[in-house]
Amino acid sequence: MGKNLKSEAVDHLFEAIMTLKNLDEYYAFFEDVCTVNELLSLSQRYEVARMLRQRKTYLDIAEKTGASTATISRVNRSLNYGNDAYDMVFERLNIKDDEQQ
Repeated sequence: MGKNLKSEAVDHLFEAIMTLKNLDEYYAFFEDVCTVNELLSLSQRYEVARMLRQRKTYLDIAEKTGASTATISRVNRSLNYGNDAYDMVFERLNIKDDEQQ
């Protein structure tokens, strides 16, 4: 974990998120905590990661998500050299590499 990320304040935020029980609560909390653009950026990165794991091309991903190639590259770097958290979540959600959508 990045040295700059770990802090008591971030721990408190994550502990608060872990208390949320359903999608309605998630929407309410994140609408209060994030700007619309911040939340859309997070969801875009997640969609980019999901599509990269489905072996979609950068062009397909950019067209579908509106993400720049710089964003797609950054997410791809996280998938390949990060903490494997995307893959952990994908596994828990049963999203496969070869899933077609």
